[in-house]
Amino acid sequence: MNRASIRLIVRYSAAAATVVLIALIYRTILHVNPTTVALSFLLAVLLVSTNWGLRCAVFTSVIAAMAFNYYFLPPIGTFTIQDPQNWVALFAFLATAVIASELSERARRETTNSNDRRREVEKLYSFTQQLLSTDNMAELLNAIPRYVVDSFSVRSSAIWLPNRTDVYRSGATSDGLDLHDLQQVSARGEVRIDPRNRLSFVPLRMGVRVVGSMGIAGANLSRETLDAVGTLIAISIERAGAMERLSRSEAGRANEQLRSVLLDSVTHAFRTPLTAIKASATSMLSNPALDNSQRTELLTIIDEESDRLNRLVGEAAEMAQLDAGKVELKVGAHQIQEAVSIAIEECKPVLAQHPYQVSFPENLPPVQMDVARIAEVLIQLLENAAKYSPPNAPIYITGEVQNNVLMTSVADRGPGIEDMEQSLIFEKFYRGRDRRLQVQGTGMGLSIAKAIVEAHNGTIGVTSQVGHGSVFYFTLPLSSAHDQ
Repeated sequence: MNRASIRLIVRYSAAAATVVLIALIYRTILHVNPTTVALSFLLAVLLVSTNWGLRCAVFTSVIAAMAFNYYFLPPIGTFTIQDPQNWVALFAFLATAVIASELSERARRETTNSNDRRREVEKLYSFTQQLLSTDNMAELLNAIPRYVVDSFSVRSSAIWLPNRTDVYRSGATSDGLDLHDLQQVSARGEVRIDPRNRLSFVPLRMGVRVVGSMGIAGANLSRETLDAVGTLIAISIERAGAMERLSRSEAGRANEQLRSVLLDSVTHAFRTPLTAIKASATSMLSNPALDNSQRTELLTIIDEESDRLNRLVGEAAEMAQLDAGKVELKVGAHQIQEAVSIAIEECKPVLAQHPYQVSFPENLPPVQMDVARIAEVLIQLLENAAKYSPPNAPIYITGEVQNNVLMTSVADRGPGIEDMEQSLIFEKFYRGRDRRLQVQGTGMGLSIAKAIVEAHNGTIGVTSQVGHGSVFYFTLPLSSAHDQ
């Protein structure tokens, strides 16, 4: 005998025992009128109907009617009824008990269905949130079967798209969700449910268009829920595809803009030294009678502009290496003053017209850095401050510890940067709108500095006020030895 049969026998036995118990209480302990007895029996029938269903409630009604007749309707102790009014009372009780059982069962069934629908709606909401977690098509297709299993507590799931060769599954086995069945459901566009094997197949429908199919094993979901899940998956797939197309379009547009900016940068930055070199070389070739001082002057121009051109090319190559993550840092515990000294020595020519002041607290803790790379950051900031500041304007180099990081700042008294441009100043090839033609450069210096600082797990930024100068700052983590 299986568990269901045992459970059914227990319920019927408990219902009969309840009726007998009520009859014995009113017969031997509490002596009440037949109306009270009938209402007590009716209450028992309602409780049985609410908890165990209509069939058990009808059985309880019949047993209660028999007990009511035998123990409480005269002649007592027999099933004979002498007074016709008692016949009416008995059948009225039996009819009331059956009707009340039916109403109670219907209410219980509707409550159960309502709770099931509510739980399915909650699961659909959770499932929708998961579908929106990624815009990458490949990631989404691999994740959807797992989302279905997690959200609806099914055994396994699989989806198939006509434009894809693979079947995306939640597990390693097919579990009855064969490719042939998925293809058939996609072709027919109709839900197919196999309740015996607990398999469900649903088309992924986007309006009237079917974009694929889904299979679920291990659960008997309602047809409405299956349709909703299929539609949600179809919408998420279409959304991911649209986002990928938009991303490719945006990437193409960004490449075009980058190409345009790069050409503009090359035009303004590379043409100047090439023009000077070309002019100097042409003058030397066309005027063989130039004296030594004139030749020396032209050769000096060629040498300086060649160095400048070489530096521009080096910056472009370094920017490409930083973007590709191919630069290895030799990080160690060092004092920031080491990098500052190197940068100041390198920038002596550009700082010749600017008094500068270095201010660091005593006993400044060491930081984790590649000295040469951080010196390069400081060189970029110092040259930037010198280029954009008027002659004899001072430059300040300061440092302080804040929240387990060392903040190093380079302040100038230049024209300042507008709020709108402060968020763009570290972008590749970006140069201030009003200084683009006045100051030579490629717009790569600050972006290189940003890439180096971020490679050190630091941050870089700027605060500025138009007409009063700018403060460029960057942070570096303190040495772990100091933290300990």
